[in-house]
Amino acid sequence: MTEKTHQSELERLRSLAAKAALGGGEKAIERQHQQGKLTARERINYFLDEGTFVEFNMLAEHQCYDFEMQKKKFPGDGVVTGYGNVDGRLVFVYAQDATVLGGSVGTMHGAKICYTMDKAIMVGAPLIGLNESGGGRLHEGFSASRNVAGTFHRNTKASGVIPQISAIMGTCAGVAVYSPAITDFIFMVEGSSQMFITGPGVIKAVTGEQIDAEQLGGATIHAETSGCTHFTAKDDRECLDQVRRLLSFFPSNNMENPPVVETGDDPKRPCDDLTEIVSADFRIPYDVRQVINRIVDNGDFMEVQPRFARNIVVGFARMDGRTVGIVASQPLVMAGCLDVDASDKAARFIRFCDAFNISLVNLVDVPGFLPGKTQEYGGIIRHGAKMLYAYSEATVPKVTLNLRKNYGGAVMAMCCKGTEVDQMLAWPIAQPVVLDTKAAVDIIFRKEIDQAEDPAAERAKRIQEYDYKYSNPFDPAGKMLIDSVIEPRETRWQIISALRMLQEKREERPWRKHGNIPL
Repeated sequence: MTEKTHQSELERLRSLAAKAALGGGEKAIERQHQQGKLTARERINYFLDEGTFVEFNMLAEHQCYDFEMQKKKFPGDGVVTGYGNVDGRLVFVYAQDATVLGGSVGTMHGAKICYTMDKAIMVGAPLIGLNESGGGRLHEGFSASRNVAGTFHRNTKASGVIPQISAIMGTCAGVAVYSPAITDFIFMVEGSSQMFITGPGVIKAVTGEQIDAEQLGGATIHAETSGCTHFTAKDDRECLDQVRRLLSFFPSNNMENPPVVETGDDPKRPCDDLTEIVSADFRIPYDVRQVINRIVDNGDFMEVQPRFARNIVVGFARMDGRTVGIVASQPLVMAGCLDVDASDKAARFIRFCDAFNISLVNLVDVPGFLPGKTQEYGGIIRHGAKMLYAYSEATVPKVTLNLRKNYGGAVMAMCCKGTEVDQMLAWPIAQPVVLDTKAAVDIIFRKEIDQAEDPAAERAKRIQEYDYKYSNPFDPAGKMLIDSVIEPRETRWQIISALRMLQEKREERPWRKHGNIPL
């Protein structure tokens, strides 16, 4: 029997650590670099504050001996897990290593991820997954299913408790895409990452359809068409930089408030050019992101899903140094109408903000829900109800500003007095009404107009009367449906003032296990 010494065992440890660091070997690492991608360890080291990474279970190996798998053992089993800091704050991270058995999820691979997730939940710190996996490991049969499903269970248990972010940094297929789908936000890298349940080969075999991986599940498809990804980046490093930026807006868990940042931007700074950006002529569109950039601290706005459902804009910013979630109509696209995709996009964003104590600021210029057979058949009633549910469920401070149009059912969908908005503000040109003035007059006074000697003059008179009486913010302000009619130049300060007033808001709801959102 060989006598053990400190030195001999240290050498053994260092040898195993060196082997783990190589993953699938130098040739596999070189292939990864040739594809323009970082390795799993390089991603973690770039992402975390320098020198803060502490690894879990580096020496874990698969325990499979079928199909000569005993000859394919790698310390770490294809995933690097542990914890470290981002801007000095604790986060937990795992990075799948595509150089080891394609990053496939075996029993030990899944167990390592589950262990990391358990620790993140236990101490209340964000969980970041850097994903690149071919899916379940076929060599292990059904054995890995428990831990594969275990990641989904833990994602669900952690939802609304700690922020969860997934970065898709290569091809993810089959079961490897479901965990990211349950997390709060997904990032993808243009040209090098794909997500799909069934790959091009299976699709061709089953349906005969020919399609490549990028067309099937590339970053562009998921950013613009499916809405499955929230952010895209040009390469691994930009992706990881964006994840760090996103984390800066969040608290570590649902028991904390987001960090307060000294931005140096005067809360009372006037916004004198808002009346130039937003025309009083409702027929003239504008980009609501210009309004957002004027009113938030230093114009710093991180838009979420900027390429999907572009008729509504959502994202994170700071006002008075505190994180806010912005939900804004976008008149530049479909006149800002709400549709199926916009409703889904907004509702999920609203619920995230509510879960993590992020105040909501709503900028409204909406003519209503998009009409048409396609929308009705697509379930606009059910999808639109998600926004109503999300706003009604939210207990964080909610401030709504009516910029111009605010018509019909969309009034409620964008958070009004009935859905318990905390402060309802409006510009003097705003029109919070059931229906556009001309349409309302044509319905209410149809008989009078038809019977008049001069129908055009009668209609013009009725429109002027209705406009003065109802199609303005002053009538609802008189009925306490609007709290304040404000000058546009004071928009930033009025919103910040409202948020300061609401900072210690407390609201209790009846106990329930959970609600039943109209999915």
